[in-house]
Amino acid sequence: MAAESLVGALTPSQFPRLGPDGLAAGVASLTAADSRLATLVDRNGSPPLWDRSEGFPTLVKVILEQQVSLASAAAAYRRLAAALGEVEPTGFLRLTDPELLAIGFSRQKAGYCRGLATGILDGSIELDGLNVLPDDAARNRLMGIKGIGPWTADVYLMFALGRPDVWPPGDRALLVALGSLLDQPPLDSAVAVEYATRWRPWRSVAARILWHDYLGGTDGPA
Repeated sequence: MAAESLVGALTPSQFPRLGPDGLAAGVASLTAADSRLATLVDRNGSPPLWDRSEGFPTLVKVILEQQVSLASAAAAYRRLAAALGEVEPTGFLRLTDPELLAIGFSRQKAGYCRGLATGILDGSIELDGLNVLPDDAARNRLMGIKGIGPWTADVYLMFALGRPDVWPPGDRALLVALGSLLDQPPLDSAVAVEYATRWRPWRSVAARILWHDYLGGTDGPA
């Protein structure tokens, strides 16, 4: 399908969650409207969807990704999966602090994930209903969990819930990539958030285009 037929014909509301068709629609719309983003897509191709499953394993992985490189977080998550077989709350709570530290958790992140696992098991934390909530309501419920701030909540909304119009504030790679797009140093988070409003209602797709360029056109670590 030609890109022109997507622009103005498909909107985020036509997709229950961002999938391959929605990603293609968003890329087509953005590149038709923004020549800078079009240059990145011409150079790197369409960005990956980077889709993730809903639930405990993904939230643990996103917590691991807080303020570290994706490669470091991915390596720690692989060690966790090897230790547990299946990353789920009961098994996670069996791991000792020394075991979690050896896997790559900081003491703080280990505490966050223990609290998350405990809350899921005792019913005080409910993740299953997030997919039917509006963005703000889902974000606020996530941020009610200790250790989950705006960045973690928005990354979960983007990749686990497939929301098409989310911009995770303070993401270092986005600040660098957006600065490069504008021939500037890395942007301040508030400036980047404001700039990204021009890409509504496809901010999640714009972020993927920028991340893809930041990673040199590769898919990045698994």
